[in-house]
Amino acid sequence: MLWVLDLSLWLLNVLIPARHERGIFQGHNGQNGCVKSTPTVHISKVPDYFDTTIGWYAGPTETGSAPWLAQTNAAPFIGVSYIPNTPLETQMPIPGNTHNRNIFQRLANLSPYFPNPRGFGVNEYPVPPGSNVTWLNMVHRHGSRYPEISGRATERTLGKKIMDAMGKFQASGALQFLNTWKFMLGAEILVPIGKQELFNSGTLHYYHYGHLFPNNGSKIIARSTTQRRMLESAEYFLAGFFGLGWTQNATLELVIESDDFNNTMAGYKLCNNSNWQTAYDAAFEWANVYLADAHGRIRGMLSGDLDWTLEDTYNAQALCAYETVGLGFSHWCGLFTYEEWEGFEYSLDIAFTASVGFHSPVGRAIGIGYVQEVLARMQHHVITSPSAAINLTLDNNTSTFPTSQTLNLDFSHDANIISILTAFGLTQFNKFLPLTHIVDRDFVLSYLEPFAGRLDIEVIQAPAPVSATRSPDASVYLQGPPTSYVHFILNQRTIPLGKSLDECGERDDGWCEMEVFLAAQKKQIELADFEHACFGEYEGGKYGDVEDGRPVR
Repeated sequence: MLWVLDLSLWLLNVLIPARHERGIFQGHNGQNGCVKSTPTVHISKVPDYFDTTIGWYAGPTETGSAPWLAQTNAAPFIGVSYIPNTPLETQMPIPGNTHNRNIFQRLANLSPYFPNPRGFGVNEYPVPPGSNVTWLNMVHRHGSRYPEISGRATERTLGKKIMDAMGKFQASGALQFLNTWKFMLGAEILVPIGKQELFNSGTLHYYHYGHLFPNNGSKIIARSTTQRRMLESAEYFLAGFFGLGWTQNATLELVIESDDFNNTMAGYKLCNNSNWQTAYDAAFEWANVYLADAHGRIRGMLSGDLDWTLEDTYNAQALCAYETVGLGFSHWCGLFTYEEWEGFEYSLDIAFTASVGFHSPVGRAIGIGYVQEVLARMQHHVITSPSAAINLTLDNNTSTFPTSQTLNLDFSHDANIISILTAFGLTQFNKFLPLTHIVDRDFVLSYLEPFAGRLDIEVIQAPAPVSATRSPDASVYLQGPPTSYVHFILNQRTIPLGKSLDECGERDDGWCEMEVFLAAQKKQIELADFEHACFGEYEGGKYGDVEDGRPVR
């Protein structure tokens, strides 16, 4: 039977051309002994936006160092009962944490995913018997990632500063770890827990919405952007929803994410105006308040040639978040009190409401294109006229923008999703956040957009109007015709639409009649004032001047 094996191997060598990548036994000149490999050219048989192998506009993709026993097995800690390992070590004793709260749910948009524990001011109610969820539009943030290279790249700057000064300073006390610390983080791509977050979310969404997949041999269109962390987030989610053979059930459409390209899942890329500097200044003004004591403590633990600034103290908190998700554990986390972690969260609340939320002149504009796409999907039509950051080439074609799909899955970024909430007119998140002290608020970024945060928009069809008062003693249904409702769920908790959109009325369940919702959103599109907000000339003003997510006229 050996001749059969020999013949098979010969046929494989003849019929399958050598790959163009260098083999493990090849030299640098592409040779394998005396035989040169045959280069092949990748020829795509699908349009670019359906080709997930090209790698165009992938963004930075630097991989970090591999961790070892969650950074030398630092837990369990003295005085803390043993807790078996999970992917991340979050058994960190925090000074002042008298109620044993979890600081890893106080890291704002850098928090590993967790369901919103508090809700948004309304009770959760089941779909009544006889009703059904008939349509879903999900927009999902990517999973936990390494820090960014783009923008200020502050965490990487701090890491380089420390590494360049090694041997020139001495750290003591709780900071003693810095004497042998190494910067081991990659850049921008998903870390392992980020992949798990998306797979878990896909599995959860299957249990909730698997009935919306037609399962008739057709494929749905799912959308993401070309950045690598975005592509992989979509792939892991789809694997969780459908299984590893998800390509038989879904086609993944990649929309270019780069400056000057229309892309509603990264709407800020086509908005010339920005409020990030104002946001940064406001957040850092607050940092001067809440970090004064921490900065003094850290400087007191350093001697030698390392000029440690207040900004370094702030970025050390961010390193806690990134090392935790990237390496499994971070010594930086234990340097700060629970109150200082609350201050860190609040600083990012300020930064995001001022940059892309209701206190930004471009807050509504960045998200309004995506809102228009949701409304078009709800009403089963393509988009035929240029508007906001909409890619008209894709959205005017049912092959790339299906109009009858009941399961719509999109993948986006934290800043973009905050702008989407703003563009929908959810004014319960517009409270002004002072720079002198923390206030009670609905805009808590840890609850709105942790890593892998997601907004699910359901359409619920009921056989009759559903009572706005869900009293256990009253009938769920009222007299009347079949009625459809819109239901917003952010990180597994209902956003009460009537709290922001007066037309929806006060309802115990937070729903809104679909026709009423569509009418209310026409006004929100006008309020966004996209052209003026993104391309007009105006004075942005200082933090607090803008209150409605659009320029002050």
